[in-house]
Amino acid sequence: MFRKSFILLLVLVFFILSCTNNAPLGTKKNPVKMFFVPSMEAGKVITNGEKIAQILQEKTGYFFKIAVPTSYAAVIEAMGTGEADIGWLATFAYILAHENFDAEVGLTTIRYGQKKYRGQFVARANSDIKSIDDIQGKVIAYTDAASTSGFIYPSAILKQQHIKPANSFMAGGHPAAMLAVLEGKADVGCSYWSPIHNGVPQDARKALLETYPNIFEKIKPIGYTDWIPNDTVTFRKGFPSEMKEKIIDALIEAISTKEGKQIFKKLYSIDGLYRSNDSDYDVVRTTLKTLDADASQFLKD
Repeated sequence: MFRKSFILLLVLVFFILSCTNNAPLGTKKNPVKMFFVPSMEAGKVITNGEKIAQILQEKTGYFFKIAVPTSYAAVIEAMGTGEADIGWLATFAYILAHENFDAEVGLTTIRYGQKKYRGQFVARANSDIKSIDDIQGKVIAYTDAASTSGFIYPSAILKQQHIKPANSFMAGGHPAAMLAVLEGKADVGCSYWSPIHNGVPQDARKALLETYPNIFEKIKPIGYTDWIPNDTVTFRKGFPSEMKEKIIDALIEAISTKEGKQIFKKLYSIDGLYRSNDSDYDVVRTTLKTLDADASQFLKD
């Protein structure tokens, strides 16, 4: 009797697991998996990412599960393995996800009315580093190997101008690169830059303003990169087109509301979204040719 009951229990468990694994995408048992890059403080990204997931659930009826891996590369790989259905990818991270895994951009962000941004080089205000030329022989803090403004474009400029830092390292995010300069761990830092708004700089230093009120005086920009198309909301290969359109519509609708604006602003300083396609990012691919390297190699750094 016990043996029969045990066998029946195993069959029931197997049946339940099979149903769970085969549950339709977007259901509670198989939620849409939405990953965010760790370009800002992880706790803040998680908090606001969960709020966006809740809004999307209310507007679409789909269930969502969010995650913030420790690197851009981890998000890109997740897009390829199917572990992530949607990735909020930085510009270069999107290009890698598209080239390696056929991921498709759905939306591009807008910040302060701008569809483009650029990278900046910063140094301590009291240092002797006043221009990009002065980076020769210095220590430079990049953000992440898959960051367009925090590594790809800055390193391309240095290569073009035959400037060789003495050393470089990945700080692990835009605010982290700024902090490395502020604390003297690096002579120069690279990060994103956006236009000044209401008299306040909107670059990566702003993320540290609450903890370091004098950061705008302590570290200053010494140079900029070319303009870059903004970051993306990207969908994995094979993601159902009907669901994709429904989610895109819901995100555009959400950011048009007062509550939505506040959440997106706190997430990645986003104040708008617009539909985009892969060709919008060809300008970045042209810049990458400057490095004479396969883009995928940056994920190995």
